[in-house]
Amino acid sequence: MGLTALIVGLVLFLGAHTLTSRRDLRARLIGAMGEGPYKILYSLVSLAGIALIAWGFGAYRSSGWIDLWSPPKWMKHVTIALMLPAVILVVAAYLRGRIYLAVKHPMLAAVKLWAFAHLLANGDLGSVILFGSFLAWAVYDRISLKRRTDAGAPPIPVGGVLNDVLAVVVGIVVYLALGFVFHPVVIGVPVFGA
Repeated sequence: MGLTALIVGLVLFLGAHTLTSRRDLRARLIGAMGEGPYKILYSLVSLAGIALIAWGFGAYRSSGWIDLWSPPKWMKHVTIALMLPAVILVVAAYLRGRIYLAVKHPMLAAVKLWAFAHLLANGDLGSVILFGSFLAWAVYDRISLKRRTDAGAPPIPVGGVLNDVLAVVVGIVVYLALGFVFHPVVIGVPVFGA
């Protein structure tokens, strides 16, 4: 049941996000239902997807774990190291500076790095489905951006080096909070010192 809910959640969440890359279809839907109702429906489908992903993965982990392989223990350290730039890239997507200009799509780069890092440290079926799906979607979306005429992101002004410094500082704080609080408390898997 957990894997089924996880997969349905991924289809809803990633399906809604894939729809946004299909600009012609998105425009037709907005034309048919209006921008407000489209955004409400998009948000509700995305939230339902996130809820099903979280519930399904949690149910899978508690009762139906299926190992495919056993990653070496040192892979956990690689994952921990890769997560720092991933979190900084998420922040740089909103505090736009030179990092944003260099990477072009830091949020997608962060999703790819997060998913890849977690695939390295997890050899079970649920993790492969979860992180592999996000990695595949992020690769697809990055390729689709090359074909689109718009930037695919909200119009946030690009600042200078100060935004980069802030992105790094805030990224480090968020990274530590994720590692010391969120991951062990919410996910149930300790990151540091375990």
